[in-house]
Amino acid sequence: MNDNTVYVIDRIVGNNVVLAKNGTGDELVLFGKGLGFSSKAGATIASNDERIEKRFRLDDRDKVKQYQSLIEELDPEVLRISENIIVLMESEFQKKVNNKVYLALPSHIQFAVYRLRNNIDIVNPFLYETKISYPKEYEIARQAANMIATAFDIEIPEDEVGFLTFHVYSAVENVSVGELVKFTNLIQELVTEIETSLSIHIPRSGSGYIRLITHLRFSFERIIQFNAVDNPFFEDMQQKFKEEYELALKLGKIMEEHLNTEIPKEEIGYLVMHLYRFFHVHVKEDNV
Repeated sequence: MNDNTVYVIDRIVGNNVVLAKNGTGDELVLFGKGLGFSSKAGATIASNDERIEKRFRLDDRDKVKQYQSLIEELDPEVLRISENIIVLMESEFQKKVNNKVYLALPSHIQFAVYRLRNNIDIVNPFLYETKISYPKEYEIARQAANMIATAFDIEIPEDEVGFLTFHVYSAVENVSVGELVKFTNLIQELVTEIETSLSIHIPRSGSGYIRLITHLRFSFERIIQFNAVDNPFFEDMQQKFKEEYELALKLGKIMEEHLNTEIPKEEIGYLVMHLYRFFHVHVKEDNV
């Protein structure tokens, strides 16, 4: 950012976030502890103010209007609770969160509160997988739910805690909530394919299921980050574990379609290993 004068505050989003304009009229979102505290629209902030931790310019006029419209509709109490939850995230993970959470989280909370106050059910088809895949994020989301419940005198169902978990993970790991939903939905589709191909039912409370979806989640992360792990036993697996190998190829095709990228043979190999262990160890244990 080349500004060396001042920013004029346009709107206060919260204690730590403000909308402002620079000297050329560009719209910016400024992030920093205490930036919005005791400030008001029309006030100025030096562009080199040490409190400014991050800033980004809103180049898209439609997006500027979207942000402004959102801010006007947000309950100040929702903003307060959201900021407290963000502080909790940063404290627990000892890292700065993605800037987008300052608007995404309060928007989500406000809509959730509206639905609960109007007795509109919140149904989360990914709850069990979410609790297993993101245990630390789920615990923080549970604490966040308690804060929301106390502030608005409502009961927060566990399904909503699951959705809040996505926002916690998204903020900390810089992965969009949409991507998380896609990954979780993909896990369910892969498990269904395994059950259908082998005419079995996988107990969702079994240790094998937990290990299986944990492996799948880490596999997704390696694939999208292009972090292939060498697997020197791949060729042997094709011959020794033919049934598992054929199923791994099916799963790989499904993953390719959803992730829009080629699945490395090394990942297919690790799928074979986990499928073999799953069939010969956990399925027997979980069905005893």
